[in-house]
Amino acid sequence: MAQSLELLLIQFLMPDNDARRQAEDQIKRLAKDPQVIPALVHHLRTAKTPNVRQLSAVLLRKKITGHWAKLSPQLRQLVKQSLIESITMEHSPPVRRASANVVSIIAKYAVPAGEWPDLLPFLFQCSQSAQDDHREVALILFSSLTETIGNSFRPHFADLQSLLLKCLQDETSNRVRIAALKAVGSFLEFTHDGAEVVKFREFIPSILNVSRQCLASGEEDVAVIAFEIFDELIESPAPLLGESVKAIVQFSLEVCSSQNLEPNTRHQAIQIISWLAKYKYNSLKKHKLVIPILQIICPLLAESTDRDDDDDLAPDRAAAEVIDTMALNLSKHVFPPVFEFASLSSQSVNPKFREASVTALGVISEGCLELMKDKLEPVLHIVLGALRDPEQMVRGAASFALGQFAEHLQPEIISHYESVLPCILNSLEDASDEVKEKSYYALAAFCENMGEEILPFLDPLMGKLLAALQNSPRNLQETCMSAIGSVATAAEQAFIPYAERVLELMKNFMVLTNDEDLRSRARATELVGITAMSVGRTRMEPILPPFIEAAISGFGLEFSELREYTHGFFSNVAEIMDDGFTQYLPHVLPLAFSSCNLDDGSAVDIDDSDEDENINGFGGVSSDDEAHDEPRVRNISIRTGVLDEKAAATQALGLFALHTKSAYAPYLEESLKILVRHSSYFHEDVRLQAITALKHILTAAQAVFEGQNEGPAKAKEVLDTVMNISIKTMTDDDDKEVVAQACMNIADIVKDIGYMAVEPYMPRLVEATLVLLREESACQQAESDSEIEDDDADHDEVLMDAVSDLLPAFAKSMGYHFAPIFSKLFEPLMKFARASRPPQDRTMVVACLAEVAQDMGAPIAGYIDAVMPLVLKELGSPVATNRRNAAFCVGELCKNGGESTLKYYGDVLRALYPLFGESEPDDAVRDNAAGAVARMIMVHPESIPLNQVLPVFLKVLPLKEDHEESMAVYSCVCNLVLSSNSQILSLVPELVNLFAQVAVSPVETSEVKAQIGRAFSHLISLYGHQMQPILSNLSPTHANALAAIAPKS
Repeated sequence: MAQSLELLLIQFLMPDNDARRQAEDQIKRLAKDPQVIPALVHHLRTAKTPNVRQLSAVLLRKKITGHWAKLSPQLRQLVKQSLIESITMEHSPPVRRASANVVSIIAKYAVPAGEWPDLLPFLFQCSQSAQDDHREVALILFSSLTETIGNSFRPHFADLQSLLLKCLQDETSNRVRIAALKAVGSFLEFTHDGAEVVKFREFIPSILNVSRQCLASGEEDVAVIAFEIFDELIESPAPLLGESVKAIVQFSLEVCSSQNLEPNTRHQAIQIISWLAKYKYNSLKKHKLVIPILQIICPLLAESTDRDDDDDLAPDRAAAEVIDTMALNLSKHVFPPVFEFASLSSQSVNPKFREASVTALGVISEGCLELMKDKLEPVLHIVLGALRDPEQMVRGAASFALGQFAEHLQPEIISHYESVLPCILNSLEDASDEVKEKSYYALAAFCENMGEEILPFLDPLMGKLLAALQNSPRNLQETCMSAIGSVATAAEQAFIPYAERVLELMKNFMVLTNDEDLRSRARATELVGITAMSVGRTRMEPILPPFIEAAISGFGLEFSELREYTHGFFSNVAEIMDDGFTQYLPHVLPLAFSSCNLDDGSAVDIDDSDEDENINGFGGVSSDDEAHDEPRVRNISIRTGVLDEKAAATQALGLFALHTKSAYAPYLEESLKILVRHSSYFHEDVRLQAITALKHILTAAQAVFEGQNEGPAKAKEVLDTVMNISIKTMTDDDDKEVVAQACMNIADIVKDIGYMAVEPYMPRLVEATLVLLREESACQQAESDSEIEDDDADHDEVLMDAVSDLLPAFAKSMGYHFAPIFSKLFEPLMKFARASRPPQDRTMVVACLAEVAQDMGAPIAGYIDAVMPLVLKELGSPVATNRRNAAFCVGELCKNGGESTLKYYGDVLRALYPLFGESEPDDAVRDNAAGAVARMIMVHPESIPLNQVLPVFLKVLPLKEDHEESMAVYSCVCNLVLSSNSQILSLVPELVNLFAQVAVSPVETSEVKAQIGRAFSHLISLYGHQMQPILSNLSPTHANALAAIAPKS
């Protein structure tokens, strides 16, 4: 065989295609015989030309797996020996590397079985050889063996590490240094043991040296390996040392700012900065690296490339990503330098820098929202100025930034509507379609959160939008429809005059069937749903059927985005129609089920390329070891359209159930199955909708099973499912929004169905709540920074608000029985009230304590000394929400805390006093302060200097904003009057005036007015005709209203 095989190998290398094909067929036939292995080994060692020797090694690599078990021990020994000789004696580097590849395949089977004990000693010896070639090939083998038999290296880890470090510093051969760099990369990819990863930190200076040499000699592909290594080190939980972080940042900044390097190389460098900002942001802060990074990264926003706009490697796009990540994690440190960059660049003569100025502000608006809200005036000055720039790209970026502000800087941005809306209206007329499109986006985002402020602009806005809708290209029509949707949401009933015209136009869009028009059809379907929400059931019901038919027929057009928006449309219709939607269930439920059951559509690309096989076309012979080798997953691409569609369909199931209740019975079982499955779906958007929908399914199930014989047992089954999933989600889900929703579900369920029904789940519920308060749940671990300082912990306001709402829900359902549970939760809750915590944390605790005190009652007395200092301090907070919650809390503490609060009365009154004065700008704060004083008077009137307090108290009444305080405040006033308290009776004119204003108020309840009526009658009975002068000062409206609420004697 050996002789014929040699001829075939030579023939295979000929340029003649026919000859090659014949040789390939013959080789395939011969390769089925195990004897091909010794023959190939023979040619590997003896063939005259390197090409034949290399081809022999490539074929060996392909065939060795299938035949290895069939070889005799002697032959196996021969193969191993020959490969070692080839590695040490071969002069041709490609042949040496090809032989090394065969060694790594055999080692995968032979080393774990103990059949090649001298391989590792040989490699260590080889790596210390005087010959560069030997050192290089040993390192290449260490790289490839790490992937196959990495565990065999564990006992030799320390030796291997010092060897790799030595080779990285090799003084004679660049090739050895590069091979060592690759070996370090392979080893880090293999090991996930924190203790092993930590030891590679000392390699960083040597890695940086090798990488810099590679960049200098044009070997960028090798230098990039350094970034892969840094990537592994950054993602490891082990902390990086300060000097290392500085060195990595400095190198990455050098690379990303070098315009002569390849886009991919620069992108990898920017990516490292991004990873550091995500995983080690405290290190960047600690070592004062934020400003140096932003000084290099911000100008990259202005770097123009001739490449495609959607190019992911474009430096400006990657830079925006880094700035965004840094803003989210280091907002306080990021805003000042970015704002400075934006201020200076907005004055630049270079339009790219003026564009970068507003892009930077748009990008940081999510992360730096609190700081930007404080600086809205100067920030808007820059962006609104850029909207008038002569350059289109600057105006486009400004429109985009405004849209970002509208999304993230709520509600403060809305108060600037008088300056912002006219500018956006102006931009809708821009000569550039791109600027128009971004202006529609800005308008849509801005109007979405507006209320009646939009009314003065409604007519000009709708005039422009309706005209644009009829005379624009498709892409502009789509963003225009989004903007109309936002206007409709803001205008509510005021949108009715425009609804008919909008719906008429939408009919034209909802019959489009060409592929390029389906996105417009999707937007139109969405807009009909939004318009329906604005105009309500009465107007919509008679004209609905053609829209429902069009939506159902659009479902068959195989366009995921259209199906997604169709589910949203049906959800909106269900919401306005309520039980009237029942007639449509048989038509729309199958569509929602089909979207929920769609294949996930995750496509995995396998990268199984090998450099050897591309040499001279050696890839023609199939490989035995392909079946055994794990392919490397290069990337996982998810068809996000399917995700969005699934999320919308999942949401629809919940809303259909909520609004049709008992009529949902036929679909209950199938829906529950889907929602249970989706509650553990891989993507958080779908999980979020599933968790929300489960609560609605429970509501429907209770209606469905009511009155049935087995009803209670079946309803309990559904409750079991929903509670078990929600509790598990609290601790195990890694997404904060999903966990927050699970907490809200539980709070609602506890309130809705009462303590008896949830009592069996309480031990687990309390445990899960503790885990979240201690910040130990999966979603709170996901972003932990290893060097995190105790009070700098990253937690989410939305999440913790939802967690803190659980305690009042428990208290409301359990009353004073909540006391033993509260004692477990109190300390972990109070951690959020430390002075080092942000104001929103402290007010969350105060609001939670207030509601617990209100519903738990007397047991709160045991906590007064622990919480009163916090609450008194919060009464002086610069943030209105904090003052308001503190005022509410102090009232509830005094009302329920018994004798233990009396010693604080003086301090409380002193702290409340400023909230009654002119200096308090917020009506809701003042109302809550009045509520607090009322509660104090009701429980301990003797401890209050009423002669000083009552004039101040009555002066701020009637309540202006928070009418939840009405009962407490007006009960207090009326009780004092009815008990003929001398201090209040000295203020009769003020009382009559107050009673008259309450009597005419459209927002006060009949219960409150009846109390006021009784107190007013009491005053009449006390003073009779003396009241006449006071009453004659009232307007007829006020006098009549008072007469109407006074009890008829």
